[in-house]
Formats: sequence, structure tokens, C-alpha cells
Amino acid sequence: MAGRYDSNPFDEEEEVNPFSDGGRKGTTGGESKFSGGSFYTTTTGSAPSSTKSRLSPLPPEPADFYNPTAPVDIPRDNTSKERELQAREAELKRREQEIRRREEAVARAGIVIEEKNWPPFFPIIHHDIANEIPIHLQRLQYVAFTTFLGISFTLLWNIIAVTTAWIKGESVRIWFLAIIYFISGVPGAYVLWYRPLYRAFRKESALKFGWFFLFYLLHIGFCILAAIAPPIVFRGKSLAGILSAVDLIGDHALVGVFYFIGFGLFCLETVLSLWVIQQVYMYFRGSGQAAEMRREAAR
Repeated sequence: MAGRYDSNPFDEEEEVNPFSDGGRKGTTGGESKFSGGSFYTTTTGSAPSSTKSRLSPLPPEPADFYNPTAPVDIPRDNTSKERELQAREAELKRREQEIRRREEAVARAGIVIEEKNWPPFFPIIHHDIANEIPIHLQRLQYVAFTTFLGISFTLLWNIIAVTTAWIKGESVRIWFLAIIYFISGVPGAYVLWYRPLYRAFRKESALKFGWFFLFYLLHIGFCILAAIAPPIVFRGKSLAGILSAVDLIGDHALVGVFYFIGFGLFCLETVLSLWVIQQVYMYFRGSGQAAEMRREAAR
């Protein structure tokens, strides 16, 4: 009958450390008791009874757990995004084809698109002598451009001189005339003779040369008239010329000095303009453009 109460061979044995005091005391000072059909042992030693803890094992880690560069699969709805991207791509292709078609049509028509690039701080005109004018004509084109800037500055100084005369008691009508000279003279000079010369040098157009000669002679005539300033319109005080300066120097010395400076600017503009038209005419005759212009006129 003793075998009936033997311990279960499949139960886990309690592990006791033989080197600990609690282990020895637990084995020597224990007392066996019977309760509920089984024996159990109580220890009288000072060591506390040991408890067994059973923890569930951790799940296995993936192979790339410690790889920071491993791709991460994020579930997302790609259907709507793909459709949106395809629509945008189709629209961009359509626009590119439209722009390419227009550029080809413009190129076939021989139209040159001029981008405004001067002055740099506020572009209002197209101007690129270094890239569009032949190298043997660039110096002459730069001097012609200097005369365009010169007439612009001279007319601006004419406004300053006439303003001083107006302040000293002259009629306000001469000031309005000076404003009109500037407003009409600067854009007129660019449209009527500077741009035709620029295009004549760039395209070797005989018609543009003829247009330049006609209006550049008018420009030189105006500079000569302004430098003299005869008493034709409002006694000539609307132009800072020599006669106006002599007339004003006696009464108002400062106003006379401003008018003399204007006279010098008009004279300098006239001299440079005469040199430009002479050089352009020599090139026009030497390049055969004169004969071509005569043939075009005859046709």
C-alpha cells in the first residue's frame, strides 16, 4: 500500500540549492503532514519557500528585425492615386505637344521671338549686341546705342534746365514743351532709327538701312536746332541752346549755366551722330546693300 502514496514520477522535482542555508534547513528541519489524501512537507528553517514562475516564451523575431534598411510594407489604396497621376501625366503631355506645335509653326513662319532683357532691373526692350550683331559691326552698333542713350540724357537735362528757368519767372509753356520733347523723343528715337539699325545689322536688310538713314537725318537736324535754339517757339527758351543761354545768363547766372551745359550736350550728340551715319553709310555702300536696295525699289 505504500506504493499508492509514492510521488508522481512525471511531476517536476523541486530544485534545492545544497550550498544555501535555506536549502539545508529546509531538508533537515521539515515536517511531513498528510492532508487531502497526499503528503506535504513544511520547513521550519529561516529560508523562505521557493516559488516557481512559468512565463510564456516570446514569439520568434523576423530575420530582418535588426536591419534598418529593410523595406516596410504599408498597406494603402493606390487605385485613386494612380488614376490621378495618370491624368496629370496625360495633361502635361498634351500641353508639351501643343507648345511644340506652336514653336514649330513659328519657326516655319520665320518669326523671331525677342525676349525683353534691357535694362536689367526693368526690362522693356530686347537688346543683345554681343550675340546677335556680327563681330565686325558690334563697335559701330555700340556707338549708335551711345547716341540713343545720349539723346535720352540730353532731353532729360533739357527738362532740368527749363525747370530752373520756369522757377526764375519764365512761362510755364516752355516747361510743358520740354516734357513733350522727352516723352516723344526717347521712344521715337528707339522706334524710328535705333531699332531699324539694329535689325539692319542683324538681318542685312536693305529696307531697314533706308529707314534708318531717313529718320537718323531728322534726329541730327533736331540736335542742331536744339543746340542753336533760335527764338522760333516761345522765344526758344524750351530748348537749352546757345542763344537761350546767352539771353538768360545776364539775368539769372545759374539758369544760364544750366542752359550752357545743355548746349554742350546737344553739340556732343550731334558730333557722335554725324560719325555714326558716316560709318553706316560707308558699310552700306561697301557691302552691296545699296545695289540691293535699288533693285528692291525698282521691283
